[in-house]
Amino acid sequence: MEFENILVAKQDYLATVTINRPKKLNALNKATIEELHNAFKALNDDASVKVILLTGSGEKAFVAGADISEFAHFSVEDGGRLAAKGQELLFDFVENLSTPVIALVNGFALGGGLELAMACHFRIASDNARMGLPETSLGVIPGYGGTQRLPQLIGKGKAMELVMTAGMINAEEAKEYGLVNYVVTQEELLPLGEKIASKIVRNSSVAISKAITAINSGFKDGVNGYESEINEFGACFGTEDFKEGTTAFLEKRKPDFPNK
Repeated sequence: MEFENILVAKQDYLATVTINRPKKLNALNKATIEELHNAFKALNDDASVKVILLTGSGEKAFVAGADISEFAHFSVEDGGRLAAKGQELLFDFVENLSTPVIALVNGFALGGGLELAMACHFRIASDNARMGLPETSLGVIPGYGGTQRLPQLIGKGKAMELVMTAGMINAEEAKEYGLVNYVVTQEELLPLGEKIASKIVRNSSVAISKAITAINSGFKDGVNGYESEINEFGACFGTEDFKEGTTAFLEKRKPDFPNK
């Protein structure tokens, strides 16, 4: 599959998706959102891919925001459609992907960039990373899930402050607030992502997919997360991975999951 705005590389069980618009600091436009959707869908459908790393090209930015030139003259209806379509195609899509997605935040992650990082299952940042939701400085609010995911990750009060001030936080602050799991140098960012991916791939991809569903359900209105956990837990018992995992444990050997 050919792309203009992103790069996709696969090696063994690991896929790396790089947003590649360095002259625009990897800003998200509609074409890039569509390409990311298509790439994530294809990788999720590829049984050989167990983990996806998402990053931005260069050392300055993960994604510096949305491409404002595309929507500066939108109407109320246009703005609503923009947010709805973007969330459907990319942000909600990534959050609910059955393949784990780790964001490697290398530099600025602002506006839609931070919203994309937050849609990933967890985040690692380089020590030069800067994160924020500056939308209120433009007379608008975060429209790709930022007002929902940021409070879930760092708490309502701090999220309110960051949105209202349109301020940025550095990587260490992001780690302190629980927005990112680790902070490392630029040079260590990809190796750490690969190291964590190597730990994930040892486990059942079927069980991981069900865990993602159960964890996400606890953050959705009208959904009982405990009930979802019970259902997903029970479903595991009908999988080949469960049979292999429990058999390997009883036989005191490492499991060889068929991922079925």
